[in-house]
Amino acid sequence: MTGPAERLELLTRAGCHLCVTAAETLGRIAAEAGVGTREVDVDADPELQAEYGDRVPVVLLDGREHSYFTVDVPRLRRDLGIG
Repeated sequence: MTGPAERLELLTRAGCHLCVTAAETLGRIAAEAGVGTREVDVDADPELQAEYGDRVPVVLLDGREHSYFTVDVPRLRRDLGIG
């Protein structure tokens, strides 16, 4: 049995306090929407590090950038069909 589809990705890095807050928020919204999430450390991938630099956290919805620095909760809820 597989879990919910991982529609949400959170690009993070170690020591990022905004990333911790974004992960908590994203987890709540994902649970409500019944979708999966995964966190990706931008520093583990040179391409991601070059693209996003210090602009983390970044929320990706279905592989496309949705918001950065903070989770745009009203927009994300709307785009997931729960708001």
